[in-house]
Amino acid sequence: MHNACPFPLPTAADIAELTAFRHQLHRTPELSGEERETARQVVAALQPTGPDEILTGLGGHGVAAVYDSGLPGPVILLRSELDALPIEELGQVPHRSTVPGKAHLCGHDGHSTILVGLGRLLGRMRPPRGRVVLMFQPAEEDGAGAAAVVADPAYARIRPDWAFSLHNAPDVPMGQGKLGPGPANCASRGMWITLTGSTAHASRPQDGLSPLNAMAEIMPGLEALTSDLPLGPGYALVTVTHATLGRPNYGVAPGESRILVTLRTVHDDEMDALKARAEALAQSIAARHGLACACGYDDVFLASVNDPDATRVLATGLTRAGVQQVVQDAPNVGSEDFGRFGLAGARSAMVFLGAGPDCAAVHTPHYDFRDDLIPVGIRLFAETIAACLEEDAAQPA
Repeated sequence: MHNACPFPLPTAADIAELTAFRHQLHRTPELSGEERETARQVVAALQPTGPDEILTGLGGHGVAAVYDSGLPGPVILLRSELDALPIEELGQVPHRSTVPGKAHLCGHDGHSTILVGLGRLLGRMRPPRGRVVLMFQPAEEDGAGAAAVVADPAYARIRPDWAFSLHNAPDVPMGQGKLGPGPANCASRGMWITLTGSTAHASRPQDGLSPLNAMAEIMPGLEALTSDLPLGPGYALVTVTHATLGRPNYGVAPGESRILVTLRTVHDDEMDALKARAEALAQSIAARHGLACACGYDDVFLASVNDPDATRVLATGLTRAGVQQVVQDAPNVGSEDFGRFGLAGARSAMVFLGAGPDCAAVHTPHYDFRDDLIPVGIRLFAETIAACLEEDAAQPA
């Protein structure tokens, strides 16, 4: 029976200081790709813990703190996110955002605080073998950050054997962790479609070629690609999120339009098929109306898939940290770029740590990370590191 955490647990003073740190991050949010000051604050908080190395500028503004035992062993990476959201915060917490139109409404301030707290433990006691890397990743919200980090030449110095992450989950009861092997988060991407005809005087629309009718066919046609299947094989969700026609003007009949749509599947190969169907539909309708059509993609998230071994290790960490496991038997319909670390060679897994029921949903104006999760997350990751070292030691040489 395992009872004692292998690392010294955070003190009450630690938790008070970490909570204040989280509140400071919350007051000063930065969007994806802009996280320069957030990264600076993280580095300043980590330096007193004496990491053996701090890498900065990873994939943009990413930060990695390395705690090295000096002995052979696995590289274990724990990951949080730095970026905030382009949403106006409406909650009235004392530490509310001071930046108009930007706020930490997903909990990345809390996730990063948990890693800073873990750094305090690792500063007091190094892992018995191998290295632990605390990875503060930029640009998760637009799907660009993890891909940029693993593509950064400096990543080779910290390339992990194992990678773990958590995300607070207001839809999961407090004190529970949703975790399971296989797909954890859906694949998704933003698709843009431009239709180009020609303008005309508003009094003589017949002199031009308006995309109006084609646009009116394409949008419901795209949403009709949604399947009626549950989350699993064959699942597809297509959501039109924005559309423009011409420019604000009363004298000109429109000659161009732009449609934004989000595509979502469980598996990456199914995303490839859905993309092909969406493009074929748009091109076919545009051609029938005599319009030029162009398609492209933004915010590309590959499916995030939990490795079975990493899931087992993380489940052990949950148990030892006193967090009840709820088996995740279907992926989160939202997307996450953490799966990139698995695709880059690490055995990886993510857990959804319960923050409910009295917590607003993420990405809503009144959301605020639950500070009660800070000590829970720190202990969960500390126990996971120990379980991972045990799992690695048990592997055949």
